[in-house]
Amino acid sequence: MNLVRRLSVCTSVVITSALTSVALASAAVTIPFQINPAPYGNPNGSFDAPAVRCVAVVGELPGTVTITGGKEDRWGCLLSSEVRWLNLSTGVSGSARLSDGLNGVPAEAIVQTGTGQVAVAVTSVAGSIITPGVASFYLP
Repeated sequence: MNLVRRLSVCTSVVITSALTSVALASAAVTIPFQINPAPYGNPNGSFDAPAVRCVAVVGELPGTVTITGGKEDRWGCLLSSEVRWLNLSTGVSGSARLSDGLNGVPAEAIVQTGTGQVAVAVTSVAGSIITPGVASFYLP
């Protein structure tokens, strides 16, 4: 009887810890970063060109990050921009493009970088002068 109790306690501890780690791993984390426009070559920006706020959403899928806008309903990031990424843990790199934001769908890019420490840079492809937005984070 004593053995049965010990086994049931051990089993419940293992199951509880496994379920807790799954719940923690599935929680999405939002990491904000911004892109600073430099109209007319002015690196300080101006009143008519505010900073663009983007976010990296980590934890929705393993080894995947979503780059999108930081405003309500994921709006606010540059439309049709280029996302360059580097997985610092594996050395793998690549690029993607944010969607165009047409038909009421906010601009976003879902990037599969693999797990590890990742750095991303978002740049404009419109030819305007901007300081790229940069973020670094760990992908589970």
